[in-house]
Amino acid sequence: MDAYTSFAAVYDTFMDNIPYEEWMEYLHGLLQEYDIKDGLLLDLGCGTGTMTELLANAGYDMIGIDNSEEMLEIARQKQIQSGNSILYLLQDMREFELYGTVRAVVSICDSINYITEDEELKEVFHWVNNYLDPGGVFIFDFNTEYKYREILGDQTIAENREDCSFIWENYYYEEEKINEYELSLFIRQQDTKNCKDALYRKYQETHFQKAYTLEDMKRLLEEAGMEFIAAYDAFSRNSPTKESERIYVIARERGK
Repeated sequence: MDAYTSFAAVYDTFMDNIPYEEWMEYLHGLLQEYDIKDGLLLDLGCGTGTMTELLANAGYDMIGIDNSEEMLEIARQKQIQSGNSILYLLQDMREFELYGTVRAVVSICDSINYITEDEELKEVFHWVNNYLDPGGVFIFDFNTEYKYREILGDQTIAENREDCSFIWENYYYEEEKINEYELSLFIRQQDTKNCKDALYRKYQETHFQKAYTLEDMKRLLEEAGMEFIAAYDAFSRNSPTKESERIYVIARERGK
């Protein structure tokens, strides 16, 4: 899979409907509940760095890790504009390395769902546990099986903007619990932006995400040596339900 290559250039354009400020306030509230009010944090699967920047603005020292060079290039452009001191690392979350430990690790926007094998996800949790301070906190979200099966599965989503458009086709494979995204992107070429007959180039990407249950997450965290603390229906303090579309999980470091 070659994910977030050509899509990186227009990712922020199509994600402008995401209320990142509200998401950050929710995440910030969770961090403060566990007394993580400052210090060094890792944003795992940071993408173009929008949340990383917001957390830096909230007073945290930030590290961002992503395996898309194109996404990190945009994140670094934001960093230059903001002046925030953020360390960005091009690494795979399944085998990431840090020079020391951090107070907390966060991973949002369903980055965890991109890990499609149980053993590989357990390895991610193992490395998170390894690089957390003693008693450090891990907060992540994930899309639920309900969302893939009932909301996204076998749906086609299309959106047209001035400089780009996309067709996003979803296929959910119930037995494998895998959602396949077929993305077709049409991006206006820079050198024809002001031309009457602008030219658009077509790009295609395929993404795969795995549907995990909360029980799966609890089991894999425990097997990786972490302590499961709590789970919430996203952006609330309510317990998850069968119709939760996104769930937030809080776990804690429990020895190396």
